[in-house]
Amino acid sequence: MTSLLNPYVNVLDGKAREALEFYQSVLGGDLNVMTFGDMGTEGPLATQVMHGQLETPAGFTLMVADAPPEMTQVTMGNNMSISLSGPAEDADALRGWFAGLAEGGQVPQPLEAAPWGDEFGMLVDKFGIGWMVNVAGAQQG
Repeated sequence: MTSLLNPYVNVLDGKAREALEFYQSVLGGDLNVMTFGDMGTEGPLATQVMHGQLETPAGFTLMVADAPPEMTQVTMGNNMSISLSGPAEDADALRGWFAGLAEGGQVPQPLEAAPWGDEFGMLVDKFGIGWMVNVAGAQQG
């Protein structure tokens, strides 16, 4: 059996499409967006994202949707982060994703050498989503 576990992010203030396009600009990949209007909803909600899915060349799947207050209660906070991690040979890609995701956001922990021998950093992107990036250190022989 092959199962997948991937993050599904709810975004406030009707910014899901903007968030998806931002993540696509950083991570690359193919974007599929379905609006509430595509499913028959009329009015202001019709243009908001009911389901957005980004499939990246690295094999990541990220799903994002608008969170209309009448449908979903979202409390922004620090109780969840999305983690990107990989081996030393993927260091350039991981560093690039960290830098791209940090644009317009906050970086409480820069991507730098960590006590466990890897590079590690944390950021909160401009949509309030927490990210952790870990680049595995070179294997000791």
